[in-house]
Amino acid sequence: MAAVAPGADDSLFEASAFERVIARRPSRWIGWRRRIMMGVALAACLGLFVVIRLLVQAPALDAQWQPDPRGKPMLLATGEPLLQPFVGRRLERLTANGASLVPRHINALGAPRWTVDDQERAALVQARTALNRVLASGIVTLHFDDGSQAKVRTVPRGHAGLGVAFWLLAIPALALLLIGAVVLVAKPMLPNVLFALMTLCQSVSLLWIGVESGSTLTPVPGWLVDDLPWRLGLDLATGAAAVHAFALYPRRIAGHHAAAAVAWLIAAGTTLAVALPNLTHAWWWGQGAILALGLAALVVLTRSYAEEPNPFAMVMRRFGFAALGTMVVVNAALVAADWQPGLASSVAASAVIVWSLFFASLMALVPFLSRARRLLREFAMLAGLSTVATSLDLLFITLFSLEPFASLTLAVFIALAGYAAARQWMLDQMVGSRVMTTERTFEQLYRIAREVQKAPERRPALLSQLLRSLFDPLEVLHVPRAAPRSRVLADGSALVVPVRGQGEREPLSLVLRFSRHGRRIFTREDARLTDRIVDQLRRAVAYDQAVERGRTEERQRIAQDLHDDIGARLLTLMYKAQDPEIEDYLRHTLQDLKTLTRGLAASDHRLSHSVAEWKADIQQRLTAAHIDLDWSFAFNDDPELGVVQWSALTRVLRELVSNAIYHARATRIQIDAGLTAGVLSLRVADDGIGRNPQAWSHGLGLGGVRKRVKLLGGEVAWRENGAQGIVCEVRIPDLFKRG
Repeated sequence: MAAVAPGADDSLFEASAFERVIARRPSRWIGWRRRIMMGVALAACLGLFVVIRLLVQAPALDAQWQPDPRGKPMLLATGEPLLQPFVGRRLERLTANGASLVPRHINALGAPRWTVDDQERAALVQARTALNRVLASGIVTLHFDDGSQAKVRTVPRGHAGLGVAFWLLAIPALALLLIGAVVLVAKPMLPNVLFALMTLCQSVSLLWIGVESGSTLTPVPGWLVDDLPWRLGLDLATGAAAVHAFALYPRRIAGHHAAAAVAWLIAAGTTLAVALPNLTHAWWWGQGAILALGLAALVVLTRSYAEEPNPFAMVMRRFGFAALGTMVVVNAALVAADWQPGLASSVAASAVIVWSLFFASLMALVPFLSRARRLLREFAMLAGLSTVATSLDLLFITLFSLEPFASLTLAVFIALAGYAAARQWMLDQMVGSRVMTTERTFEQLYRIAREVQKAPERRPALLSQLLRSLFDPLEVLHVPRAAPRSRVLADGSALVVPVRGQGEREPLSLVLRFSRHGRRIFTREDARLTDRIVDQLRRAVAYDQAVERGRTEERQRIAQDLHDDIGARLLTLMYKAQDPEIEDYLRHTLQDLKTLTRGLAASDHRLSHSVAEWKADIQQRLTAAHIDLDWSFAFNDDPELGVVQWSALTRVLRELVSNAIYHARATRIQIDAGLTAGVLSLRVADDGIGRNPQAWSHGLGLGGVRKRVKLLGGEVAWRENGAQGIVCEVRIPDLFKRG
């Protein structure tokens, strides 16, 4: 595609914007950005500290519980001496000051948000309310399945009571929140505001899961007893923000206002509807709305890519399919867990936690796509693998009644096979397979270096040709600005490559847009590769120039030595010659030596100058031999002949003329030559006594002609010239490409 200015509706590219970006040095985290980020980080850490402070001060029983196969809490460990004898017993109920709680509703998940059945959710909310009243009394009586009782005091939950899972989820929640803040502060615009909102919602959701993942019985604030509307609202806000952001970026699609309005109406309406006490199948409505928003985001990305093949939209669509597909599997696992409590509930809890981490890792990966954060990418793939494995494990247990070990083994095997295939596919899509092999790349690089040496003004076009072969971009633009190094812009949709620096005349940079016609993004590895290519091209050109300078200096030295030494001796012999024939021979030898040294001293010869020298030399020799010359040399271009070309053609002409003079005894020689479309044709005919060239034995003279023509990639043939004489025909295709 020709390098043309993009349209006004192009949301990713503006020539002046690119010029401003590549003209300045990379921005640094100074000034207000750094101050805002420090404030956001301190506020986030302070907020996390407040949450932890409230949690560790909440009243709790110093006991760790786990569900038995029927879903009832079983005492796993305790630091309370009064409860030590009851380790391994099942808890039947809790009582305190007349309040009683049957803990059959406190399953491993313990969250109304992920409870499918409406009645089960209502019972869980009532159990949470009763648990708050029981723990608020300060002294709780525990009744176990064997009829025994234990009366213990509640104690502050403490940091140990938070559990390992809380800390493992709090850290990525804080990191995700800071990533969203960094993106927003780096470039404040509406799509980044929406991305920051998404990270905020998912950070809160991760922290919420961490709070409820502990194995201790702790109270829940009254307004959060039924957390379905709150947590569902966070997920719906994430989906609506995704639809809104993708309608604006990477390309502002037609009807983006309507798409955003519908998405936010779905999110707000579903959240309010779920908060109503009389809504049936609330979980199904909420999950259906989330899946609908996910599908809407995919539709928006597909439309955006259809309008402009931006690789960012393609990668986001792949991420969307991965997130939506795994979410469908997790939902199926949760529905299956509703059929079979106990072990299935524990696996369902793990599936929800792992999927939340998987989705958070995908969001955290988005700002670093072009930077190829390999560790983060691997973590996202492993989180997806774990999500699929736990969900399949749950499905196998509930649907096929497999034993836990057999189910887990089969699920892990299937997930590993999917991981191996998905990992290679993702790496191919992210990094992209090279169009050319390494050998082919360096071969073309060397060829370009030779052509740049001959025509420096063609360097941008030749480099653009090489980069097109490597990345297959949709278009390559020429921007008259200098860039210190190659840079990835616009979330990997464009790559800036410096061609001529600030110190050179007319600085120039190439801007490659949409690698592989929008099917992959540019990465920092691509930028480093192009920097190496540009550097190697400069080195190759400099090396060839140095080699050519050395050759030229050596040729000039040899020519000077021949002129000063051999030429002087031949001149002395000519003056001392007693025989006029020897004197004439020496004079011609000196003329040949003069031609040879002049050719050696010059590195290149214009064709027009060479033709004039050849004609003058041949005319002088034929005049001395009393032979007529008919000369015709037609050419439209005036290219330069290299030393090898000039020397070979000079010796071929000289040898053919010498044969006509000394062996054919000709009285007329006709030389016709021409250059057409890079093909040099030469015809030398005489009217001498030579006949039947097929029977000739080619000695040094004619053998040298064959050798030199073959060296230039041409062909030579002799035939009879009608009734008298011989004609020699030489044809050399692509003479100047070989040079």
